[in-house]
Amino acid sequence: MASTIENFYKKTATAGMKDWPRDAVLYQPYEEEQILLAENASCLAVRTYLKMLSLPVALEQRANSEFISPGGKRTKLPVLRVENFIYAEFDHIATFVEANFSKSLNEQLSADEKDLMRSLICLAEHIFTNAEQYISWVDPEVRDTVTKKRNGCVFPFPLNYVQNWRKEAAVRRQLRMADCLNVDLEKVIANVDHLCQELSDRLGNEQYFFGNSPTELDALVFGHLYSIFTMKLPNNVLALTINKYSNLNVFCQRIDRTYFSLKEKTKEKH
Repeated sequence: MASTIENFYKKTATAGMKDWPRDAVLYQPYEEEQILLAENASCLAVRTYLKMLSLPVALEQRANSEFISPGGKRTKLPVLRVENFIYAEFDHIATFVEANFSKSLNEQLSADEKDLMRSLICLAEHIFTNAEQYISWVDPEVRDTVTKKRNGCVFPFPLNYVQNWRKEAAVRRQLRMADCLNVDLEKVIANVDHLCQELSDRLGNEQYFFGNSPTELDALVFGHLYSIFTMKLPNNVLALTINKYSNLNVFCQRIDRTYFSLKEKTKEKH
């Protein structure tokens, strides 16, 4: 057993000396008909992060992408496969890329700025993801008219009902552990509003949260904000909340133009 673990770390160290492979693949659910709000935010954040680092990946949309994931604390998505390594979710993927390929978006930051950036990433992941899961699975209108239809659409009857029950139970456990299940929607929105105010104050009139160059925080926040803005839901209270902050709107538009041209979006969907 010890030798197996030792060999694993040797392989990891060896991977750190290699260039980024051409056959790296990012797996996510079907964007048009299946993916849910929190999953879309996580997947878009990772895609943006990799684009900011100029690390190419093939985007592969699969109905079972959640089930090929090695796990995670929130959505378990997206799933990145690089050679024999498989990682899921933003923080695990960013840590893997930085440790094994010496690629980072925060090299220009001071030690204090890096600590602040990591704190804001943890806060944004926690508040945005919980709010997205809450709207999707606790709000009855969204849950019954959008979430269950999208989550179950790729499975035949009666498996679609089983998968919806399984997913809802898992999300409720996650929200309960975060003390976000037995609260009202106003409390959830207040947390999002407070976070957006903090992010807006941090951004100010700058292009990015730490000046003129993007960091991991920019990729993560863009993934959440842009997904909330663009995913159509019968209850759009999250979009209305973040729409109040004009500089966050401009921030999203800037990243969208810079890293996701119409040509690239069309190519990714095929």
